[in-house]
Parts: sequence; C-alpha cells; structure tokens
Amino acid sequence: MQSFEVRGGKKLSGEITPQGAKNEALQIISAVLLSPEKITISNIPDIVDVNLLIELLAEMKVKVNRISRDTCIFQADDVDVDYLHSESYHKKSGKLRGSVMLAGPMLARFKKAYIPKPGGDKIGRRRLDTHIIGFEKLGARFSYHTDDGFFHLESADLKGAAILLDEPSVTGTANILMAASMAVGTTPMYNAACEPYMQQLCRMLNRTGANISGIGSNLLVIKGVDTLGGTDHRMLPDMIEVGSFIGLAAMTQGDTTIKNAGIEHLGVIPERFQQLGIQMNFVGDDIHIPSQEFYEIKKYMDGGVLTVYDHPWPGFTPDLLSIVLVTAIQARGSVLIHQKMFESRLFFVDKLIDMGAQIILCDPHRAVVIGLEREQHLRGITMSSPDIRAGVALLIAALSAQGKSTIQNIEQIDRGYQNIDERLIKLGADIKRVN
Repeated sequence: MQSFEVRGGKKLSGEITPQGAKNEALQIISAVLLSPEKITISNIPDIVDVNLLIELLAEMKVKVNRISRDTCIFQADDVDVDYLHSESYHKKSGKLRGSVMLAGPMLARFKKAYIPKPGGDKIGRRRLDTHIIGFEKLGARFSYHTDDGFFHLESADLKGAAILLDEPSVTGTANILMAASMAVGTTPMYNAACEPYMQQLCRMLNRTGANISGIGSNLLVIKGVDTLGGTDHRMLPDMIEVGSFIGLAAMTQGDTTIKNAGIEHLGVIPERFQQLGIQMNFVGDDIHIPSQEFYEIKKYMDGGVLTVYDHPWPGFTPDLLSIVLVTAIQARGSVLIHQKMFESRLFFVDKLIDMGAQIILCDPHRAVVIGLEREQHLRGITMSSPDIRAGVALLIAALSAQGKSTIQNIEQIDRGYQNIDERLIKLGADIKRVN
C-alpha cells in the first residue's frame, strides 16, 4: 500500500495539461471488440483502470500494440470468448467497474457475454438493471449464476427494438448502443445519455461503418449493420481533471494555466466554478486561473444561498461535486452541495471537518459548506482516500493546508489520475509517494 505525504501551504503555479478522458477511454477501448480490423486510439490516459482494461483485452487474445504510453493499436480478429468465463477474468474484471462495458460488444459480435459483479468506487449502489433490461429488449437471454458470480447473457441474433432507458446512464447507453450497432433492424433509444464522451463513441463507431443518428441528443437511432471496420480515434481531454485543476489553483492561490483543456466540451463546468467566485481567462483552448486572495460565492437574485447539484448532461457532472465542495471551504459565503446520484459520495467530509473545514452534513446527499474566507488555514492530518474523486478532493485540501498530511489508499487516486504527484511537483507542490 502506498500513501502521499503532503506538506501544504504552497502556491501552485505554472502550466499543467489534462490527461485523456478516463470515462471515454473505458467505452472506446471496449468498442474495439466490435471489429476484426485495426483500430488506433491515441491520448489514452496512463492510469490503473484503463491499463487493467487493456490487459483484459490482451488476455482475450486481442492484439495490442502499445506504440507509446498514450497510443495503442488494437485488432480483435482472434478473440478467445471463453476467457470471459475464466477465474482469471473474474478476479481482474471484478476490480474494474468499466469491465461491464465489454458485454455490449461481445453480445453484438459473439452472441454471448459474462458480467461479474462490478468493482470500482465504493460510492453507493451502482445497479446493472439498465444494461440488462436493454439487452433483453434486444433479444438477449439473461441469468445470474450464484456458483460462479457471473451474469450470463446470450442471444442467437440481436434484433432492433424501441428502448426507453429508465435513467440516462452513460455506461448503460454506451453498452446498449454497442450491442444495437450490429443488431438486425433499427433501435430508437429514448432518454439516452448525451455526454461528450458518448458523442465521441457514436462518431467513432460511425467511422467504422455503424449507422447512428441523433448524436448529442437524448434520442439515438441505431440502424444495425453486419460488420464494422477499422479507424483512428483520439480521446478528449479529461473534463474531471480540468475541473480538479481549477479547484486546485483556487485553493492554493496559484497562478495556473490548464493547457489544451477542450473548452468546447466542458459544458457548464467553468460556469459552476465561476459561481464560486473563481476568475478564469480563456485563451484559445487554454484556461488561465490567476492568483486570487479571495473568491466569493455568488448568491441567487433573491439573496438565497447557492445550490450546486449534479444532473445528467448538459447538467453538472457528479464527478466534480467533491471538488466543488472542497474548493468552497476557503471561499467567502456558503453553498449547499446536493449529490443526487450516489448515497455515499459525501461521507469523506468528516476528514475535511477534522482539518478545520466548516461543513454541515445534512444527510447522505446534502452538505452545507460555510467558507472560511482564508481567516484560518486547514491543518494537516492523516486520512484515507475512499474513492477516486474524494481522494483528489482530499489531496487538494492537503495541498492548501498548513503542516503535513498523509493520504492513504492512494491506489484509488491512481485509478483515475495519471502520475498526479509528478505533475503537481512541477507546479511547486511538496508531495512524496511513500510505501
């Protein structure tokens, strides 16, 4: 087990470039199973979750040529389908929430798939109902085997069907979309997720020969095709990293430039941080956050306290609520954070309270942050990272605090952030990785 030792209180300044998008990578890399031809993917984030998925594909006998750490050529022309039912696959895929994304492509091309109980973050219940119900509507048969812990899916032929998703799940939309791309007939999918990463997946599949329309909307229409070919694809910058770096710059009073931020794909993310009073300058595709002594949380026009909540795209992503919460600690004013989607994602605030933050945890979904206005500093403590996003929020708090902090269980952070300690050191952070 590794930990970060952080000595905070330093103003972090300089330039930092976001990695490729983690959530996009898990979808795009799973999609290579749909085609027997070569697919080249670039701007791949070099992180634990993505590397584990690439390892899984290699063990399935997908040809993997990683010509650099951020570029890989895949060719799934000799896939070992039975590997998906092996003990090795069960152990590896159980650690990775994204392994569920293999089911759609496997069903579409090989007519069967196995899904282990999902791993990943401990942030609350993440049900698979949306995925399974969608597959069933396409004609797949589903059963759960208690003896091996797998969900079994099989179908002689998938057939297009009208699908209304019970929630606009990103992974559910992507999984059903990939299955429907090679089904017989047309699949209109209502209440579909429309995040930029979903748009990227649709466009990539269309370049391989798929027929998907309605891209960017909540109604996708998929006309099934017999085969898909090869293509090249480049990942977007990771919007969660961009938001994390905005919060980091504000909390540490640094003068920071986020290079190649993919501004056109960020949606309301910059606006939400601006509502906290954080100044930003947009120069080309870069975001410059100047050093601010104070930033003041805006109020509603009637004087009411600002509420920041998560919502399906184009609303605010739930992955950044932890970052907004920690950034508000040193602001002027108060904000209500309402995490609607996951019931355990705010439970890390007790560690922030131990550091000196003024936070009221109202219930599992809501917390009120009362800004310290820099009248007092957070103090360093020893804490543990419960999930990827909370881990980075705690890291931001530690970098702004006085004294030494120790963050344990940083394997969670490594799952989503590429060489984060090395990149922060270049901004002037005093951070050390220790065993």
